[in-house]
Amino acid sequence: MFQPVLDPLAGSLGWSSLVAALPLVVFFVLLGVLRVQAWLSALAALASAVLVAVAAYGMPVGQSLNSAVLGALFGLFPIMWIVVNALWVYQMTVDTGHFETLRRSFGKLSDDQRLQAVIVAFCFGALLEALAGFGAPVAISSVMLIALGFQPFKAATVSLVANTAPVAFGAMGTPVITLSELTGLPLEDVSATVGRQTPLLAAVVPVLLVFLVDGRRGVRQTWWPALACGLSFAVAQFVTSNYLSVQLTDVVAALVSVGVLVLVMRTTNIPAPAHASASAEGGGGAGSDAGTGAGTGTGSGDTGGTDAGTGTGTVTEVRDSRRAALNAYLPYAVIIVVFAVSQIPPVKAVLEKGAVLFDWPGLDVADPVTGKPAASTVFNFNWLPATGTMLLLSGLLTAALLVISPRVAVRSYGRTLHQLRWAILTVATVLALAYVMNLSGQTSTIGHFIAGAGPALAFLSPVLGWLGVAVTGSDTSANALFGILQVTAAKNSGYAPELLAAANSSGGVLGKMLSPQNLAIAAAATGLGGREPELLRKVVGWSLALLLLMCVLVFLQSTSVLGWMLLS
Repeated sequence: MFQPVLDPLAGSLGWSSLVAALPLVVFFVLLGVLRVQAWLSALAALASAVLVAVAAYGMPVGQSLNSAVLGALFGLFPIMWIVVNALWVYQMTVDTGHFETLRRSFGKLSDDQRLQAVIVAFCFGALLEALAGFGAPVAISSVMLIALGFQPFKAATVSLVANTAPVAFGAMGTPVITLSELTGLPLEDVSATVGRQTPLLAAVVPVLLVFLVDGRRGVRQTWWPALACGLSFAVAQFVTSNYLSVQLTDVVAALVSVGVLVLVMRTTNIPAPAHASASAEGGGGAGSDAGTGAGTGTGSGDTGGTDAGTGTGTVTEVRDSRRAALNAYLPYAVIIVVFAVSQIPPVKAVLEKGAVLFDWPGLDVADPVTGKPAASTVFNFNWLPATGTMLLLSGLLTAALLVISPRVAVRSYGRTLHQLRWAILTVATVLALAYVMNLSGQTSTIGHFIAGAGPALAFLSPVLGWLGVAVTGSDTSANALFGILQVTAAKNSGYAPELLAAANSSGGVLGKMLSPQNLAIAAAATGLGGREPELLRKVVGWSLALLLLMCVLVFLQSTSVLGWMLLS
């Protein structure tokens, strides 16, 4: 059995951490500086990780390659299984015309693109995050924004930044539930603490989205609706996560926030945005069919090629019948019902009987601290209750209820796979990278080095989560990587274990916008394949700024200044 050593280089944790971080440096330099495509950057980083694992950590070559295979498989299932099926449901609505009805419905809520960004990317994106997560909100929200008249680049940027505050409770609370199960902390305590951190992000993100769309003028003219939306989401997220249901936290918050936003918009006199020429920043016209990345014609037709930054989203007035509107919203209602039913204890128990757990063949690795077999070497093929399977079921029910022919449904699935082909490759490669770094001990070395920060530990603990999500693209995976480490470090340093465990998840949500998976998904969905490096440079500053805000919050929560915010 291979057991990693945390300080393989001259017994120095510091020097070992520098070497362990080499694959991450390779990845981000290639992607962000040299503008190499995401899948190639990830492949180079994976090769670096295998080299470090073998040469520095003494991991057998076979085991290092085998761990990469396991990671790639995890990237395909359950992660891309979720994304593919979520986008398939969307693709069917596009191919049958129901998406255009839904788009017009959102457009009628407001013809101001600044507020459309909040409605679609933040509120609707949060609902998608609650139901599916793992990249689906970015993909669907960005294409919807294009259909409302946004240029592809701006649509992708807005969707990436919006996908922050809901992430910790995404996919029916999976990240928080995973964190609780791995650390042994009560789920109620973990959920409550995260629910006292991420609402701060929710309060400011809608205002930030308005700024991304229309700069200072947009904030000056629409700050009140945006702030009301953020604050209502924050309050709903806090109340639900602390007192109602972990799984339904984002569902409740999304519905409450959009209701408050619509109410405020109808009672507030908002200056009309000035019409300006389309920005060249995003490339391609707002009405460009190629901009959707799906070749389905979304974004064309009645958008009129309006301004992507500040113009109105629609020009042609189309009246949809009540039945047509109900059919447009039906797929998302089906998803909510399917997931709600799947969480009923008797139903959940039946679904979980289909789980198949087995030790990955040929992978014999021990935890570097405990010496016990590493938990990540066990593959859980929990296919029946998997989020992706529930989305597949939702798609089948949607096809039946909307009377979509099998031929159209299958064609839509094929288009979805073709659209996501590079994203699938990128996600599989990056998860292979994450598994090699984790099982070889590289991730643990970096984590222990940061955990040795002493009094600064509370300030730096969100950075661990941010790093984990930036690499894996999943708050769930980041919690699996660093959750136990955070709790161990907290106990050794005198901090509340719930605080640092929650900080891992809360900090992690801010790495979501620059994770290679999300960048690849956003680029694929908007027809910006190959421009992931540009998207990275556009969002990295916001990611770091919000991370700093979270670091300060967690540090103050560890002191008497904001210690009252924590559970007594």
